[in-house]
Amino acid sequence: MPEGHSVHRLARQLADLFEGQRLSVSSPQGRFAAGAALLDGRVLTRARAHGKHLYLDLASPDDPEDVMVLRSHLGIYGAWSFAGDETFAAASAIGAPRRLGERETGSAAGPVVHDAAGRVVPDAPVGAVRVRLAGEHGWADLRGPTLCAAETPAEARAAEAKLGPDPLDPEADPEPFVAAAGRSRRPIGVLLMEQHVVAGIGNIFRAESLFRRGVDPTTPGTSLTREDLLGLWEENVALMHVGVRLGRIITTDPEDRPGVPKAEAWPEHANYVYHRQDQPCRRCGATVLKQDLNGRGLYWCPSCQA
Repeated sequence: MPEGHSVHRLARQLADLFEGQRLSVSSPQGRFAAGAALLDGRVLTRARAHGKHLYLDLASPDDPEDVMVLRSHLGIYGAWSFAGDETFAAASAIGAPRRLGERETGSAAGPVVHDAAGRVVPDAPVGAVRVRLAGEHGWADLRGPTLCAAETPAEARAAEAKLGPDPLDPEADPEPFVAAAGRSRRPIGVLLMEQHVVAGIGNIFRAESLFRRGVDPTTPGTSLTREDLLGLWEENVALMHVGVRLGRIITTDPEDRPGVPKAEAWPEHANYVYHRQDQPCRRCGATVLKQDLNGRGLYWCPSCQA
C-alpha cells in the first residue's frame, strides 16, 4: 500500500497537470459511472492529500462555490497512470504494482491525437479503469482503488476528521497523536499504523522511525513519554519529506552508507531494518528480526531497540 508521501506526490502531480482546467471525467469500467457524471465538466481547483487519502476539488465552471470532491484511497492494488502530448509534464505512474523503494515508472503513451479545439483525444482505456480524468494535454487513469467517491465538501471534511494528523501537513498539530498514543496500552508499533491515530505512516516508515529513535516496537503507548512520542512524530516528518522529494523511502544516514549519496541509496543502502531480516544491523551488527505484529510484518533490531 502506498505510504503517505506517495499520495502527496500524486496530489502535486495532478495539480501541476490539471489545476484550472475543465476536465472530462468518466468511468470506462462503469463502476463509478454515477460519480463521474456528477464530476464531469468541472474545473479542478485543488488537489491535496491527507495521509493516504487523495482529495480533488472540482468546481462548476459557472459557479466556483459549487464544489464536489473526488476522494480516493489506493489501497493495496490501486494506481494512477498518466499519458498525454509533448507538453504534458507527467513523468510517472504512482501506485501498485510497486516494489521495495516505491519506484515510480515512466508513462508510455503512444502517438497523441488532438481534436479540432486542440485538446488531446485520450487513447482507448486499457484494463479496468475506474476513473479517467482528461484535460487539455493529457489524461490520468485510476485503476483498482480501495475507495473512490464523489462527495460534497462537508462529506469530505467529515471523512477527513476521522483521520489522525498528517506529518506532511505543515500546519498539523501533533498533540492529537501524542494524546491518542499516550493513553493506549497497545504497542507503539501498532499505533503508528492506525490511521485514526496518525495518518500516512505505513510499514516502512513505521519500522524505520522506530529504529532511528531506538524504540522497541512492542512498547505500550502508555509507557512512552511525551518526549518519546514527539520524537517519533518529528522523525516521521523528516523521513516522509525526504520521500516526497526523492520519490523513494531513504532513511539511512550518510555515515551508515559511506560514499553513497542519498539519491543513489535505493535499494541496497536505503533502509536500516525494513526487509533486512536475518542481516546484520548497519549500526550494531546484531541480526535484524522480522515478526508478525497485528497481522503485518515488523522489522527491528533487538539490540538498538532494546
